[in-house]
Amino acid sequence: MLSLKLPRLLSINQVPKVFHEHSIIFGYRQPRCTATDCLFSLFQLTNETVNIWTHFLPTWYFVWNLLALSYTLDFWNEAYTWPFLVFMVTACIYPFTSSCAHTFSSMSTRARHICFFFDYGALSLYSLGSATVYAAYIMPDKWINSTFHEWFMPLAVFNTVVCTGLSCYSRLGLPFIHFNCSITERFPEQESPNMSKVLRIVAFAYPYFFDNIPLFYRLFICTGEGCAHNETIPIHYRHVTLAMLTGFLFATHLPERLAPGTFDYIGHSHQLFHICAVIGTHFQMKALIKDMTLRQAWLALHAPLPSFMDTIGAISLALLLNLLIIALFSLGLYWKPKTPEVRSQHYYTEKLKVD
Repeated sequence: MLSLKLPRLLSINQVPKVFHEHSIIFGYRQPRCTATDCLFSLFQLTNETVNIWTHFLPTWYFVWNLLALSYTLDFWNEAYTWPFLVFMVTACIYPFTSSCAHTFSSMSTRARHICFFFDYGALSLYSLGSATVYAAYIMPDKWINSTFHEWFMPLAVFNTVVCTGLSCYSRLGLPFIHFNCSITERFPEQESPNMSKVLRIVAFAYPYFFDNIPLFYRLFICTGEGCAHNETIPIHYRHVTLAMLTGFLFATHLPERLAPGTFDYIGHSHQLFHICAVIGTHFQMKALIKDMTLRQAWLALHAPLPSFMDTIGAISLALLLNLLIIALFSLGLYWKPKTPEVRSQHYYTEKLKVD
């Protein structure tokens, strides 16, 4: 009976271009769903359903781990655990934000952009959460207290802002620029999808590779003493492998580009990308717990305790800056002159009612 209350699904030719997904032909929701319709669609097989559940369920897995660890780690009084607390909070936030973005992205064109602005902001905060624990527990022995170590967190905060700004720009262009031949008019996502994709990949690859410099050095370059080689190395390899696979799936749109229409509901790259991302985060969490425990005695003697400003302060500052960026780009959606795509959305809705 529930399925009878849900709007019928559409093909790619029945929705505005801004809603199109690469090589996904069927299973699109109505382009002007209500919030209630979006929530009901969680229980209907659309081309977004698996995207939503593959991040919604892992959210509670990471929340459960955070709550369980709070009984064994003194997050309130022990500064050494603050970086791990920051990481775990961001590991809970990014899948939850992603599931919400996919759930409510069909409410309107503007809602779709704003939902994914928040999604990008959450991912960039997760990147900063990773940088926080890498600075505290992953840095090779020989790099502790080096200039790179001292500047690692300020640069990571800067990279987070760049990541959010560039990824939002990849959808909208520059807000508030409306004269003829404006950047906003020349490079909206629906007009230059390849450019948009490249910008988004760069936006997330850049902070990822920077944050992982200490880990990559430990895994692939460092030899002899001072490398912090221990039993966590095999777990780190699993995390890195899954992270690379995640990026590969996001960039290539495989397997759906090989058989458009075949993987519309189950098995397309975005679903696989979600699954690889959360499994990778699981292995990252396990490796960090081991490194945090195994290296605590050595780090207590040779490194300063993590400070408030390099942990909770840094993530709070990045959160405020990200919210400001998202607000500016969201406001730009209302200041931007309506494109033919936006004007045609009313036509699609009315046509569907007639059909």
